[in-house]
Amino acid sequence: MTKLGLFFGVLGLAMVYGLYKHYEPELPSVEAIKEYKLQVPLRVYSKDGKLISVFGTKRRIPAKIEEIPLKLKQAYLAAEDSGFYSHYGFDVKGILRAVWQIVTTGKKQGGGSTITQQLTRNVFLTLDQTWTRKIKELFLAVKLERTISKDEILELYLNKIALGHRSYGVAAAAEVYYGKTLDELTLAEMAMLAAPPKAPSRINPVTSPERALQRRDYVLGRMLDLQFITQAEYDEAIKAEDEAYVHQPVVELTAPWVAEMVRTEMVARYGDDAYTDGYSVYTTIDSEKQLAAEVAVKKGLHAYDRRHGYRGAVAHHDLGEGVDLELITEKLASYPKPGGLEAALVLEIEDEWAMVRLGDGQDAELTFESSKWAVPFIDNRRVGDKPKAMSDIMSVGDVVMVKRNDEGAFELSQIPKVQGALVSLNPDDGGLYALIGGYDYFMSKFNRATQAKRQPGSGFKPIIYSGALDHGLNAASIINDAPIVFEDSSLERTWRPENYSEKFFGPTRLREGIVKSRNLVSIRVLQRMGVRNGRDHILKFGFNGDDVPANLSISLGTPNVPVIDMSKAYAVFANGGYAVEPYLIEQVFDQSGALVYQHRGVEVCETCPEVSLEAYNADVTMMAEIKADAEVGLIDHSADDIDSDDLLPELAVPETVELSDDVLAAPRAISAENQFIIESFMKDVVTRGTGVKAMALERRDLAGKTGTANEQRDTWFNGYQRQVVTNVWVGFDSPETLGRGEVGGRVALPIWIDYMRVALKDVPEWQRPLPPGIVQAPVDKTTGALVKRGSPNSVIEYFKAGELPEEQATEEQTDYDDLF
Repeated sequence: MTKLGLFFGVLGLAMVYGLYKHYEPELPSVEAIKEYKLQVPLRVYSKDGKLISVFGTKRRIPAKIEEIPLKLKQAYLAAEDSGFYSHYGFDVKGILRAVWQIVTTGKKQGGGSTITQQLTRNVFLTLDQTWTRKIKELFLAVKLERTISKDEILELYLNKIALGHRSYGVAAAAEVYYGKTLDELTLAEMAMLAAPPKAPSRINPVTSPERALQRRDYVLGRMLDLQFITQAEYDEAIKAEDEAYVHQPVVELTAPWVAEMVRTEMVARYGDDAYTDGYSVYTTIDSEKQLAAEVAVKKGLHAYDRRHGYRGAVAHHDLGEGVDLELITEKLASYPKPGGLEAALVLEIEDEWAMVRLGDGQDAELTFESSKWAVPFIDNRRVGDKPKAMSDIMSVGDVVMVKRNDEGAFELSQIPKVQGALVSLNPDDGGLYALIGGYDYFMSKFNRATQAKRQPGSGFKPIIYSGALDHGLNAASIINDAPIVFEDSSLERTWRPENYSEKFFGPTRLREGIVKSRNLVSIRVLQRMGVRNGRDHILKFGFNGDDVPANLSISLGTPNVPVIDMSKAYAVFANGGYAVEPYLIEQVFDQSGALVYQHRGVEVCETCPEVSLEAYNADVTMMAEIKADAEVGLIDHSADDIDSDDLLPELAVPETVELSDDVLAAPRAISAENQFIIESFMKDVVTRGTGVKAMALERRDLAGKTGTANEQRDTWFNGYQRQVVTNVWVGFDSPETLGRGEVGGRVALPIWIDYMRVALKDVPEWQRPLPPGIVQAPVDKTTGALVKRGSPNSVIEYFKAGELPEEQATEEQTDYDDLF
């Protein structure tokens, strides 16, 4: 009998071994088990670590085993596998019990799978109910137990398990159901999170709260039986009411256009794996500046919208006898809520007030004082008569849009039709501080900061005048502000440009031409230096050549360019004359926390050997060609003379003047002398020109230029302080006039001011030192000629050394040295 038993024992072991060898090739390798990656969504953060967005169909927040509370681990052990830490991957009693159920009843009635088996099934195998899959599951469980530790298995299980409502893993479920982190959960909530694994789509605290509560109480009972909790803890937890509901990811910073830009770039880099590989992207966005930008843009667009009247109710209901007011109220809640607005039903009206009902059933009062802006809209140029009472504005049954004001009271509003964009960046490296692509992302995902191309108008003039300084003109050059007519075939018709004021001012110094934004001066400046020279100079500021035609109209800013390109151009002025490239992604980490991407760009270095823009662009072209050849197999990637870094996505950064492993010296676009003179022009624009409203910030270190396209179709303010460049555009998506008087200084500049007030809050004033190549000399305000210091009608002007204007011939002329 002993020999027979031994025979069958050996036979059984041989069969098991044979089965194992049969299925071994189909089992995942040890390396696959160790390297298994959870499907974790893409997360986007600001520079200061605030969550901007989460992308991915599965909500998962990986947690280390030591970050998971002991009671939560015990809840799962009690519910799923109390012998987890003592078995070798399978539960013999559980398997025998399952086999007995099948033999006696013909079907499996209870579970026998350990946590290890559940993990192998969910991660590495299918869910097919076949003997083959079950055998593989058993073998793989044993293999897994021999490969990694018990804590590693439990950690992977608690991060992988599906818990309903797209939550995977206990940390995500804690956020989804309770809006909490793991360390904030109560004992009752921990037990509830152990309820869904048997059937997560059917047994969870939101879909089926009663069944989930029964399962929670079962888990608590098991924890008591296993002495994981005390009787007192059990008694308290069993009485706790469950308050679960579906919580959305806790987004700490609203920046949807930024999030979409990051998503697009990540998918371009990593494909669809970007959604599941658990990347954490840290951007250059400053959360305080981004919030200020959002507030400023919305405020500015509403201000314009109010000036042009009220377009009326968005809907109307007859509130006669028998109307179902509750049904109408429920419909109000379904209206979009762009920009913080919400729909309200007008219930009652008197001359000085109206009572409205909101979608949540709350009633609010609107006053005539806060509503009298609502003159009837006719078109962008005209409005109707001012209202005299509330009944002139609305009627009972109207659905109107309302919003809270700064004091918290509701007031009448409407969704603006006008759109806007704001881009703010660091001029030293191009890192974006803030970006707004429109009024409301969820109404229109079109990114007007990067995708729209609009005419910058006079915002182009500083660039044109910068070219003039390199082609024979100086700050005191006299240009005639007089009528001019062009017969230019490239312009398709006779061109008779005018100043915005429709007046002409005769001979004008170059400085005054930009300060007063004289169109005819700009045209003659470009004409004098040559259109080709002017266009070539414009391209030094980083504009796409396809956007800049070769005709005189470019002097008035007729090229259609994105807002972000204007920011790039004005960064050249802000940083002392260097070309930088805007960027958004600073770092990318994988789900293990390892750094997988670090931005490698250029940065201003005033003490480094200078790199010319021409040499830089030549290097960019050469390296791009190397990359293209490598991608089509013309270059051996293993060749000794090809640096592996040259084959990365950031290949187009030339190897010139390295500041560190991650930073290169920015190339010079314009000279320091050129930059200084143009900046002095734009400072005058702010202190006494078309941008004088910016003096509300009470700073002397601001420079900028307004811009208004033909017929007031586009309005801009492009300005900066040494550390912050900000460009604002306002206009309609389908270009049409904003109305008479709606120019850059009135429409876009207030937005810029509101934003910069926050962006420069703790930034001390800074004055740029005089470059070595700049000299100062007195000139006559009228003629621009050099005069004696203290002469009547004179002003001090800046010039490049060796490029001073002619002296003014007078009887009182003294030696040149006496002028200074």
